[in-house]
Amino acid sequence: MNREEEVIDARSLSRFQTVLSISIIGFLFFVFGFVTWINAILIPYFKIACELTNFQSYLVAFAFYISYFIMSVPSSYLLRKKGFKRGMMLGFMAMALGSFLFVPAAYTRTYETFLFGLFLIGIGLAILQTAANPYITILGPIERAAQRISIMGILNKGAGILAPLILGAMILKATDHDLFQQLPAMSAGDKKMVLDAMIRRVIVPYAGMGAILVGIGLMVRYSPLPEIDTERESADVTASTSGKANILQFPHLVLGAVAIFLHVGTQVIAIDTIIGYATSMNISLHEAKVFPAYTLAATMVGYVLGIIAIPKFMDQKNALRFCTTLGGILTLLIIFTRGEVYLFGLKADVSIYFVVMLGLANSLVYACIWPLALDALGRFTKVGASILIMGLCGSAVMPLLYGHYADIHGLREAYWILFPCYLYLMHYAFHGHKIRSWQMTKF
Repeated sequence: MNREEEVIDARSLSRFQTVLSISIIGFLFFVFGFVTWINAILIPYFKIACELTNFQSYLVAFAFYISYFIMSVPSSYLLRKKGFKRGMMLGFMAMALGSFLFVPAAYTRTYETFLFGLFLIGIGLAILQTAANPYITILGPIERAAQRISIMGILNKGAGILAPLILGAMILKATDHDLFQQLPAMSAGDKKMVLDAMIRRVIVPYAGMGAILVGIGLMVRYSPLPEIDTERESADVTASTSGKANILQFPHLVLGAVAIFLHVGTQVIAIDTIIGYATSMNISLHEAKVFPAYTLAATMVGYVLGIIAIPKFMDQKNALRFCTTLGGILTLLIIFTRGEVYLFGLKADVSIYFVVMLGLANSLVYACIWPLALDALGRFTKVGASILIMGLCGSAVMPLLYGHYADIHGLREAYWILFPCYLYLMHYAFHGHKIRSWQMTKF
């Protein structure tokens, strides 16, 4: 490896080193969450400012998350060559460059340039996630991995609660609702002037975010975060991986990657579509911006319950079974339940609060899939982690499918796309994670 840092076996770290490492990774997960969930406000904002259809507006999520598919495997080789800290610094620099691209994109109101900027931000996050997820998985006993990932999830989703609210406060005004209603009656020249001014509101926050990301990248590079050895295997793991030539010979990993693909798709749909669903109920964009925070708050409740319950009262497998089953039930309630309710100062159809509750259903799924999918991979751990990170491109594909069906059938009906996803996740929770051979006799 082209680095001077000593490579350390995670099992040899002192308690202080372990806590310090987890704290640094926790800070990174907070940054990941802020940068990721800020898209929840960008999607409806760009839909208005760039005059897009539902399908086109969800290209925000596609451009951001498709980078995981493209970069996840190369990320593992980058980290192997450069080391975790140098690799993560490069990830932060890619994110900063993507953020800075918002400046020329806003001045020209060019949606394609915004999308390329989001793609670069996603490239950086793919590198960072490929490093951070196996880090937190192996920093401690494997049976507590879901608990540690849940703590990371609290930080991630906590940042996600703040991100759309902070960006919304910076780019949205209380008078925007009336302005948006006047747009159809404006002349082409007046509309262009209004929309140009509106889109340029993103310049200051994204230029500032780019500068902060550069600083964080340099901080991580020179931090005391150790280089963790994921190549060395214990004797039992060496025995279990003997005769394995490539990563595709681990069915529980491959099926887990599909589960990650579907899970993150359901999670992004629950968060990134809820503002649009709220505005369809005659709630203004300025007011609707709080709904992603509600969904993420429900997710954080799930994380806290997971930290308390796993593994003392419930193991990771049963937590996964409960959450995936709950997700399927809530999906049916979104589709079939109707009736107005008045909560949090807003009148809305009750179904939107079942979308909010999907945050609870989704909370522990990701945390539970990772340790089950990476179990006994040994020297294949880094590549296995990149395969799971590749599954995050589900966040790119699933919102596009939702947007397509929303344009054809309506916003509520498009939530049907979630149901088969939860059925597969239930299969992985109850059976798929146990499969160690592709032979049909094992089913």
